[in-house]
Amino acid sequence: MERVKDRKMDAKKIYRDALDKFGADMQALVCIEEMSELQKELCKQTRGKGHLLHIAEEIADVQIMLDQMIMMYDLEDFVNEWRAYKLERLENLVDSADKKE
Repeated sequence: MERVKDRKMDAKKIYRDALDKFGADMQALVCIEEMSELQKELCKQTRGKGHLLHIAEEIADVQIMLDQMIMMYDLEDFVNEWRAYKLERLENLVDSADKKE
C-alpha cells in the first residue's frame, strides 16, 4: 500500500513539474488534444474498427491530463464533491431504470 501512496506523490510532483515547465495554457491545450484522441478511439470502436489497447492508452492520457487540470485550477475538493453528486445521480437513474423493466 505504501508503494501506491509513493507513486501518487510522485505523480503529483510530475504534474507540478509539467505545469511549471510547459505552462498552464499549453497543458490545457494538450488536455483538449488527448480528449479528442480518446473520442476518436471510442468512435472507431463503435464502428468496429477500434482496438481496446488504444482506448486504454487514451484513457490513461486523459486521466493524467485531467489530474493536471485539477491541480492547475486547485479544484480537487470541488471535483470530488461533483463526482459524488454525479455518482449518486447515476445510481438513481440506474435504480429507476430497473424499476421500469
